[in-house]
Amino acid sequence: MSQNQDKPLDGRVAVVTGASRGIGKAIALELAKRGAQIVVNYNRSAEAAEALVAEVEAGGSKALAVQADVASFDDAHNLIKTAIDQFGGLDILVNNAGITRDTLIMMMKEADWDAVLATNAKGTFNCSKAAVRHMMRKRYGRIINITSIAGIIGNAGQTNYSASKAAQIGFTKALAREVAARNITVNAVAPGFIETDIWADVPEEAREGLLNMIPLGRKGSPEDIAPAVAFLASDEAAYITGQVLAIDGGLT
Repeated sequence: MSQNQDKPLDGRVAVVTGASRGIGKAIALELAKRGAQIVVNYNRSAEAAEALVAEVEAGGSKALAVQADVASFDDAHNLIKTAIDQFGGLDILVNNAGITRDTLIMMMKEADWDAVLATNAKGTFNCSKAAVRHMMRKRYGRIINITSIAGIIGNAGQTNYSASKAAQIGFTKALAREVAARNITVNAVAPGFIETDIWADVPEEAREGLLNMIPLGRKGSPEDIAPAVAFLASDEAAYITGQVLAIDGGLT
């Protein structure tokens, strides 16, 4: 496929899970800016997803909002099938959907553990399994998993979240080896402390302590994450696979 220098992802089709806000929204907009057609996945935020579709289309790319709970095997497969049916294929999958249920393990309920692992870890498996079948036949694909530095260094009060994000990292490295021969790359991006709804829930005192740990001295924004994902989704990153890129201001 010939590449437009100004639109290096022109003609590509991308599914971004959990795309209605935060990091997922920034990624969807960045991929669209570079020419990709975007499937905006959401679970509950229909209004926000449709607003993002309108924003993408106003910028000149095609977009479609698709409701799916990625923790559901059937929902995830229907999401990928819809993308392929509507846009004629799938080139890029960004597994961004994630949730938190933060508390110390002594107070953590089994349901808190199960919900986080189901969305963050099993959701990545569900969507990737569905996408890989198509990508293997096409002999091309880019899968980018949005993990977290919590999966690298751990966070107190987040045993469930940290475990799910570490699982994504192991999954990334293993799947990269499985599909490399078919020209499919699989990488992960590990954001640090990013200005999202999750950060808003952190107490002010804790925020100050966390900021003091970051060499660059500031929290990140979703827009700090999106260009790296777009690069990994591009042909420029064709020789990069099985890697984890921490975008955290130097914290790790």
